[in-house]
Amino acid sequence: MEQDLQQIFTFSLTVREAIANIIVSLVSGVFIALLYRVTYKGVSYSSNFTNAIIMLTMITTLVIMVIGNNLARAFGLVGAMSIIRFRTAVKDSQDIMFIFFALGIGLSAGVGLYAVTISSTLLIGLAIIITTKLNYSTPPKREYLLQLVYLENKIGEDPFQSTLKRYCSKDKIVNLKGSEEEEGNMIELSYYIKLKSEEKGPLLVSDLKKISGVSIVNLFFDEY
Repeated sequence: MEQDLQQIFTFSLTVREAIANIIVSLVSGVFIALLYRVTYKGVSYSSNFTNAIIMLTMITTLVIMVIGNNLARAFGLVGAMSIIRFRTAVKDSQDIMFIFFALGIGLSAGVGLYAVTISSTLLIGLAIIITTKLNYSTPPKREYLLQLVYLENKIGEDPFQSTLKRYCSKDKIVNLKGSEEEEGNMIELSYYIKLKSEEKGPLLVSDLKKISGVSIVNLFFDEY
């Protein structure tokens, strides 16, 4: 009974095992960071975050080795971490996923489960690569927002439909706003459109700008 209680509060770890755990977490962290760099598709890529993934994996391993199965250290760590205030907002859900990925791998490396660490890193990495390359969650064709600003007195009746039908498979007016200007009534018109071919977006904008009276043509879309 007394020996069992002692085992709960003590944890034996040799220097060799500690170094091995750190090395495994380092290799796994580098792999995760490279995977993040290759698969990232957002617009706010951060090299600091990529480096932080490696450090997070190794630090998690260190924390698990320090705690071991010592309850006093575990409660002490909770108290120490409660002092820290994390104010950095994570904007991309993919970043959150990679943070948990690094944490999980760091945990398994910290307890010396090398087979679990390496196999999980490779399998989860393969799953990320497959889902990224397949783009199964991406809609076949994305919707664009087309914004037009023109002078009403210089435009005939429904002047845009012929151009839109030539380039778009679908168009729908979602906003119409007018304002009085010295030159006449200025109209701001917004459409949701689907292009027949996404490569022809610049041609659509160019042809609409050629229409007399049109002053502004903007085409907006979401990055994926």
